[in-house]
Amino acid sequence: MENINDSYFDGHYKEIWRSIIPEQLTIREVDFMISYFDLKPGSKVLDIMCGFGRHAIALARRDIEVTAVDNLNDYITEINKVAKDHHLPIKPVKANIAVYKPDETFDLSICMGNSLNFFNEEQTIKILTNIAIALKPNGHLLINSWSLEEIVNLKGNNNAETQVGDLKFINESKQLTNPSRIETKSTIITPKGETEIKIAIDYIFSISQIESMLKKAGLKLEKIYSIPGKKIFTAGDPRAYIISKKD
Repeated sequence: MENINDSYFDGHYKEIWRSIIPEQLTIREVDFMISYFDLKPGSKVLDIMCGFGRHAIALARRDIEVTAVDNLNDYITEINKVAKDHHLPIKPVKANIAVYKPDETFDLSICMGNSLNFFNEEQTIKILTNIAIALKPNGHLLINSWSLEEIVNLKGNNNAETQVGDLKFINESKQLTNPSRIETKSTIITPKGETEIKIAIDYIFSISQIESMLKKAGLKLEKIYSIPGKKIFTAGDPRAYIISKKD
């Protein structure tokens, strides 16, 4: 079989993510952010690892000023187009998240969609430190994760097949240690039989480790929800919304 042409796969990235994360969830998450963090028109939010901008765009539509940062050009190009077409207060930034240092201050920073788990402990502390510096006094950070130790229960290999539009995904996941992580090999197959293989790593941290990393960065863990603003997280819940405040 042949490899997928890059433009074919890149043209489907938004469809892929929207099939994984329903739009209604994004709406609920944004409603929570505005209510819990008392965001108002003109409030400033830093969206780290923003993806195609599902939160950045939704927040900007409600007159929140958003700096949306990602390392992938396709994502930033997409957000820039939407922002210009709809005159939204979004500043798209293409940057290496591991070393990115914002040049302004924010009321809230968000890192959603399990994105922070792409980085190991050393990298995560550096990212958190740079975020903390960029927060206003009493500013907050919201992290969404489904790779907490208290969530993950993989044992050995975990294989699954899914269909997203006309693309077939064959996923093979395994849990490894030192450092604790999940490695997933995804084989993507088009209707013509073309294939591409992608490897993803999600690092696993316990709540205790998260709290320690936040503290080292100058942030204090406040609350963890499994349903934003409604249900406090307990072990085994499928996702976590971790709230910390500038210490």
